[in-house]
Amino acid sequence: MTTTSLAPPSDIALNLALSLISASVAPALLLDGALSIVAASQSFTDAFDVAPEDIPGAQLADLGGGEWNVPQLRSLLKATARGQASIRACEMDLKTSDGTRHLILDIQRLDHRNGDGVRLLLSIQDVTEARAKARQTDELIQEKAMLVQEVQHRTANSLQIIASVLLQGMRQVGEGGSCAHHHGCAHLRDAHHRIMSVAAVQHQLARSELGDVELRGYLTDLCRSIGDSMIRDDTRISVNVTVDDSIGTSGTSVSLGLIVTELVINALKHAFPNDRHGRIDVDYSADGDSWTLTVRDDGVGIPDEPNDARPGLGSGIVQALASQLGAVIDIADARPGVRVSIVCSPPQLRIQPHVS
Repeated sequence: MTTTSLAPPSDIALNLALSLISASVAPALLLDGALSIVAASQSFTDAFDVAPEDIPGAQLADLGGGEWNVPQLRSLLKATARGQASIRACEMDLKTSDGTRHLILDIQRLDHRNGDGVRLLLSIQDVTEARAKARQTDELIQEKAMLVQEVQHRTANSLQIIASVLLQGMRQVGEGGSCAHHHGCAHLRDAHHRIMSVAAVQHQLARSELGDVELRGYLTDLCRSIGDSMIRDDTRISVNVTVDDSIGTSGTSVSLGLIVTELVINALKHAFPNDRHGRIDVDYSADGDSWTLTVRDDGVGIPDEPNDARPGLGSGIVQALASQLGAVIDIADARPGVRVSIVCSPPQLRIQPHVS
């Protein structure tokens, strides 16, 4: 009978570790308890420009031009060798003659029997290029954000130019004095107000961060812009805004801004005839996924005859924007005035629109 002698367990562990190093695609080092290099993967010697013949028995701190002589790394390796630490995804900057390289290190202890048999496997991931690409991507995103804001700013300026042309047309039509001229002037005035309101929306968005809009400042400034363009005597009519701490996306904010614009302009045009005094209150509040936008005036209210109802309360613009937001419109007699609420709530709590 023949017998086969088995290699000592320590040799088996060493051979396994050497096989791991040989097969490693990522840069890797096998160290002993004294932090001398037992073996290095070819990917390590290639990546860090180290001659293979300089590897066996060398101290890690002596590799290359001494860039691996990092006290923090030495402390981590010694702590792992003593079994006092387990290092996963530790980041380190390696200062080389070619610049700084950003590394992610994993350190594993392979043999726990005694100090002489300790082996440390140091795996290295070089993320220098990935970090550079990430920074480049961030720079491109910031550049895109600046371009978008510039486009919004230019759009607002273009709209204001168009509004100025309409204003000149209103003056020319008004000089005619006839009924036809009067109706033409009214239509031009409506167009002027709407263009100015959209310009105000664009201005507010251009001042906000791309993607997120702080609604309190946004709606407050928007209503102030509308009031400045339409209210001749701010002692007669005031627009008051109350908004919680909600943050909206750019798209949602545009829709909310246009709804507020349409409803506030409608109230300014129809709620206070014959120099009537009054106020318009704009309120927005959210609770989880639910939110409510309310525009209320204390003006003449809803006429008794449905055919005489104020135009604009359920206009196609507001209906379309509310539908886009998944919300419903609720119109009520506020006694005095009119209250229009845009309500967005989960389906099981959804409020059906009504007119009272």
